[in-house]
This record gives sequence, structure tokens and C-alpha cells, in this order.
Amino acid sequence: MVVVLCVYAVAASALALALTPAVLCWEWMAAWGAGRSPLAAAFAVALASAVAFFVFGFALLVVVPLYNLALPTRVHPFKGGYYTLRAAPWLLHNALFYLVRYTFLPFVTLTPFGVWFLKAMGMKIGRHAFVNTEYISDPQLITLGDDAALGGSVRICAHFGGGGHLTVAPVVIGARATLGLAVTVMGDVEVGAEATVLPNSVLLPGSRVGPGETWGGVPARRITREEMESFKEGIRGMQHR
Repeated sequence: MVVVLCVYAVAASALALALTPAVLCWEWMAAWGAGRSPLAAAFAVALASAVAFFVFGFALLVVVPLYNLALPTRVHPFKGGYYTLRAAPWLLHNALFYLVRYTFLPFVTLTPFGVWFLKAMGMKIGRHAFVNTEYISDPQLITLGDDAALGGSVRICAHFGGGGHLTVAPVVIGARATLGLAVTVMGDVEVGAEATVLPNSVLLPGSRVGPGETWGGVPARRITREEMESFKEGIRGMQHR
């Protein structure tokens, strides 16, 4: 409980720092509209509110990584109780990350700002990697290789729970690997170079996708070339009906 209350305090101070320039911007723009016609004054307040939101968001992209760097947020693989001091760095790291994930990250996903933020939070991202999702947890423990692609709404969390224990384990996505739409990847998963995971598949803990392999399903399993050709033929047949 003490740790959780401290996390709330840290989060509140981070939000306050990011909100400060936004509030100043809002006051300046709202003051510009004061004394003008009702329509102009209303527009000034509306525009001030919209601009202040983006000022807050970009400020948060800077404040949160600085907090993450300065505070004890170094996450290491472990297995233990959910409510233990050993889990505190993991809790703090994700709490800071979620401040952005649930507020402003959707607005900068698919932009250089989003990639910069993920890297600043410790995620290892290779050259020309494509990230089309904000549904990420534990960025410090995620590695994305060169030219790898994460499709829309892919979910990656480098942890899982069960049997009364929390397990935190790395996720490695190899170079030129592709994760399709809405794939779910849990902790302790490795996807080899040039591998493909089909849309809406689930890679359970311990999954090892070999280089160049295609996996799919819930839970995901290896799909042979013959199976893929059969799927394609079925799809073509439906299209010609």
C-alpha cells in the first residue's frame, strides 16, 4: 500500500509538470479572447483548450522518460509475488508508461514522436521498424529488430500471472518479422527473423517462433507451407463464388 501510494504521488507530480506549460498556454490564449465578442471569446477558449491538450501531451512525452530515468525503474526478469518490493520497479515503470499510453500515445503512434518515446522508455527498436500499436507494457523488456513490423492493435506485455505468481520475462521480435493485426504476445516469447504471426493469434509464454516460420491460431502454433496454400485456395474459392 505504501508503494502504491508513492506511485500515485509520483504520477501526480509528473502530470503536474506536464500540465504547467499547458495551463500557461491556455491562460494566455483565453486572455486574448477576453473582452471580445461572445463568439470570439468562445472560440479563443475552445482553441486554447485544444492547443493546451497537445502542449500537455508533448510535455508528457519528455517528463515521463526523465522520471523513468531518474527513479528506480530498472526492470529485470523475475518470478515472485505480485505485492512484493521486488515487483516495485516493474510497477513504477509501467505506471509511468501508462500515463502516456492512456492519454497521448495514440496521437503519436505511427510518428517519429511515438518511436522516440518508446526508445526513451527503454524499448529496443531497430532501424526502419514499424510500430502501429500503443498496446504495450514493460517496454524495457521488449526488443524489436530491424525492419520488423507490429500491425495495428498488436498487444505485447512482457509479463504474465498465474498460480499466485507474477512472471516478468523478455520479449524478442527478430529482424524483418511481421506480427499481424491484433496479435497478442506474452512474456518469455521469441519470434525469429523473417517469421510471420497471423492476425488475431496468441503467442503464449514460452513460445519460440523459428526464423522464417509462420504461426497462427489461439494458442498460436506453427503452420506449414501446405496448410497456408490450402488456406489461400479456400479464400480464392470463396471469392469466385
